[in-house]
Amino acid sequence: MLSLLKIRNLALVDELCWEPHSGFLGITGETGAGKSVIMGGISLVLGERADKSLIRSGESQCSVEAVFRLSQTCQLNALLEEAGIPPCEEGELIIRRIITPTGNRQFINSSPATLQLLRSIAAGLVDMHHPDSHRSLTSQERQLCLLDAFAENTIQLQEYHQCRKLWLALHHERTQLEESERASERELDFLRHQVEEIEQAGFTAEEAEELEIRWQRARNAGRLRDCVIPMLQLLEGSEDSILSRLHQLVRSRRELERMDAAFAERLGSIEDAVTNLEDLAGELQDYSDHLGGDPAEQAALERRISLLDSLKRKYGADFEAISRHLEECRTRLDAISHRDERMEELRLQEEEALKKLRQAGACLRQTREAAIPRLEESFLEHARHLGFRQALFCIRLEVQEEPSPQGMEMAEFLFGPNPGEPVKPLRLIASSGELARVMLALKSALAQQDDTPLLIFDEIDANVGGEIARAVGRKMRELGHGHQVIAITHFPQVAAMATHHYLISKGLENGRTVSRLEEVRGESRIEELVRMLGTDGSSARAHAKALLEEK
Repeated sequence: MLSLLKIRNLALVDELCWEPHSGFLGITGETGAGKSVIMGGISLVLGERADKSLIRSGESQCSVEAVFRLSQTCQLNALLEEAGIPPCEEGELIIRRIITPTGNRQFINSSPATLQLLRSIAAGLVDMHHPDSHRSLTSQERQLCLLDAFAENTIQLQEYHQCRKLWLALHHERTQLEESERASERELDFLRHQVEEIEQAGFTAEEAEELEIRWQRARNAGRLRDCVIPMLQLLEGSEDSILSRLHQLVRSRRELERMDAAFAERLGSIEDAVTNLEDLAGELQDYSDHLGGDPAEQAALERRISLLDSLKRKYGADFEAISRHLEECRTRLDAISHRDERMEELRLQEEEALKKLRQAGACLRQTREAAIPRLEESFLEHARHLGFRQALFCIRLEVQEEPSPQGMEMAEFLFGPNPGEPVKPLRLIASSGELARVMLALKSALAQQDDTPLLIFDEIDANVGGEIARAVGRKMRELGHGHQVIAITHFPQVAAMATHHYLISKGLENGRTVSRLEEVRGESRIEELVRMLGTDGSSARAHAKALLEEK
């Protein structure tokens, strides 16, 4: 249920903090008092788009915050965790939106969130209805969803969806293969040319790496030689070189050894140092001698590195990219070469997948056909309470040629509100009042299957009479036993049925118009019902009391 709603600087509302109760809640007030702002605030936390025109005049931003207390949060927490949002603590979900002139931000459990995530979460929290929304009942897709909810066929739906997913994948692959049959010889020649060019080059990962090193060395031969020659000169290039001095040190050590062998042993590492430096000098000399390289080898190196660069320009930035391109070309050629075999294989697999899909669709249809009589009976029972005493209602399943995401058939809800008149599709019913009651009857029939915690009805009792309005109020009160139901209404008959009655009013504070929301009880509630009745005096008060006593 919605346990808290905070609104700041939204239209006429400067600041509102509402802690709604459970059950059936009625909201009333004079036209223009700001009832739409309450619904607008709830719509914002459900992910509705917003713009700066909503910001109260003279303010820099507006904000809406809602707290939902939920009994089950496992699926919701999994969705939040996947998006990197903290889970609900103690079953509380906190949603906050901030609207500024330059942009909007939304937060879930105090963490920034995308509008798409907010909408996907809100879809399972609130079911909102207003006069225009009843037209969604005329959608055959929506009608089929309602039938499935009543049939409780989630398992059969999941099985159907899995079969359809496999069938679509095979169908897509076969279609792609058919299109590839129309590939021109020019494409095949181009693929063969690329494979042949890369294969004939004969590069390996090791050679490519070595070529890069050798080419880098050849390009910098002069600078490398300029580094090596001073090192050789320092080591052995003169009488004053390091090795010359070390050889002198070795001779002195040997002279010392003849006179004090014990101490001379401690200087034995000198000869090792000489040996290591002589080896180093030899390696430097050999490195220097080969920097110029053999002209033939240099030419061969230039040819290979030029060929590698050419392949890089055509097929990838490095050897790995070239190798991947080669494998892609081979795979493509192989697929085209074995197209006929794969085509036949896919055709058989697709036929088998379609067979299983039709079987799954048949099982799904059985659950729907079994649910139709029960839903028709339940709907008519609730519809009679709403003034359709001799109405007719039936559900027709229409077979589809192609498997749709919802099954192998579509549903059509047919309704006849007046005796003697034939039933017609709901989309042909022009009266919004009738559609509102049809929607309420369906909601009542689906009350046990509908796990949406909050239902909001925004003036859906428009265009109905007093007695019907009373019946609408009773139905909402019944729905309030299993859901939190919020209804904005102009009918005292509906407001009187509410478990809790809230009044929104408009007034002046500090020279500015503001809206306020407060619960009315006792005499205050009677006075509001009297205002809604449009009369005053003792008879109106008696009427208002009678409405409250009818609950």
